[in-house]
Amino acid sequence: MATYRRAHIPGGTYFFTVVTYGRQPLLADRLNIDALGRAFRRVRDEQPFTMDAFVLLPDHLHCLWTLPEGDADYSSRWRDVKKYASKEFLFPPGSQYAWQRGFWEHVVRDENDWQRHMDYIHYNPVKHGWAQSPREWQWSSFHQCVKKGWYEPDWGTQDIPEVADMNWE
Repeated sequence: MATYRRAHIPGGTYFFTVVTYGRQPLLADRLNIDALGRAFRRVRDEQPFTMDAFVLLPDHLHCLWTLPEGDADYSSRWRDVKKYASKEFLFPPGSQYAWQRGFWEHVVRDENDWQRHMDYIHYNPVKHGWAQSPREWQWSSFHQCVKKGWYEPDWGTQDIPEVADMNWE
């Protein structure tokens, strides 16, 4: 078995993919979404980080985090987010696990890399057929990014092949 080495850049910005156990649609349930939101807020209060972008789909999520200067401990944050959310999740009959082990992380190298990951996050509901455009998907930071002037409201209404072809899941 290969040993996977995670990158730890203090104060870095990271892209994450986190998947539900067996790709269960746990994040399609409003009570579970609310529990996940509480878990994120609790962990952020205990171990600060900035969430630059996020998207929740029924069976996975993507987000961009920036950690405080001198801090590279995203693993314990994810452990706690998963733990706190799981304690409150409603599970379908016969299921007892919420999350796949671990998560995928990528260190964001520069502004171009950051923008590519932002676009990927916000286009993900379109890519998976859950929405016709990013603005139609409620469980995304796209609307806040439009308010900040980072996107035009109609961004992603046309197919964006370079974003749709990326696969970080």
